[in-house]
Amino acid sequence: MAETSATKPVKLFVITLHHDPAILEQAIERLAKEWSESDFVSQDFPFSETDYYEPEMGAHLMRRFYSFTRLISPDAIVEAKLLTNRIEAELSNGSAGRRINLDPGYLDTYKVVLASAKFGGQKVYMRDGIYADMTLIRNHGRWESFAWGFPDFKSGKYDDVLNQIVTLYKSQTRA
Repeated sequence: MAETSATKPVKLFVITLHHDPAILEQAIERLAKEWSESDFVSQDFPFSETDYYEPEMGAHLMRRFYSFTRLISPDAIVEAKLLTNRIEAELSNGSAGRRINLDPGYLDTYKVVLASAKFGGQKVYMRDGIYADMTLIRNHGRWESFAWGFPDFKSGKYDDVLNQIVTLYKSQTRA
């Protein structure tokens, strides 16, 4: 029988989908108060793989990654998603919809996991309506996607960003 052991901490990040810099700044300030200061901010990536969010959020959306200095237990991703859902609602246009989308996740040296409030066959239920979605795995230093993966993640355009965050994570776990 295998003995249980404590899990290693993981690197918390959030991926934003936005077009209003003021709303983005408000959201990140709220997250920093709750989680810790960010230790990495990516450039903006045009989000052009789908128009799914345009009716609610408008056109010309951008993606940006932020990672945070405080490492977390993997199960803390549930609280992270519940928090980002609250912030999205507070910063929304009421019935007109969200002005920002905040997707929390974590990574370690082997994988990227995103939190989701949407059911999917590949997602693992955590609790409180939140699922864990293993989005990428890291194999011999390269990110690999799954058949169900999001097109923008499958494209590899975020690989350099994720590698930079992994480097930060490795330095934190060695310290």
